[in-house]
Amino acid sequence: MRDLMGIMKQAQAMQQKLADAQAELDRIEVEGAAGGGAVKVVTTAKGQAKSVSLDPSLIIPDEKVILEDLIVAALNDARAKAERLAQERMGEITQGLPLPPGMKLF
Repeated sequence: MRDLMGIMKQAQAMQQKLADAQAELDRIEVEGAAGGGAVKVVTTAKGQAKSVSLDPSLIIPDEKVILEDLIVAALNDARAKAERLAQERMGEITQGLPLPPGMKLF
């Protein structure tokens, strides 16, 4: 019975750590860039877009499609960085747990 109580306490501690990590990912910001830094976006580590910054030289009416593509590329860059960061943070918390291969907790 004592082992079961210990496991329950560990599970509760893990739940709290995961909740704290999720809250931290809401606060952490990552920057994605495209076009050699001409387009920059800032998102949270969970992928929520926060801001877009455009180099003034890009604001040419005839190149609207290029600008739109660069914004999408910058957002995707930020998203990829955010996902790597989230995996690293969650990996630190779940390190050593006997989780089945491929199981994700976030």
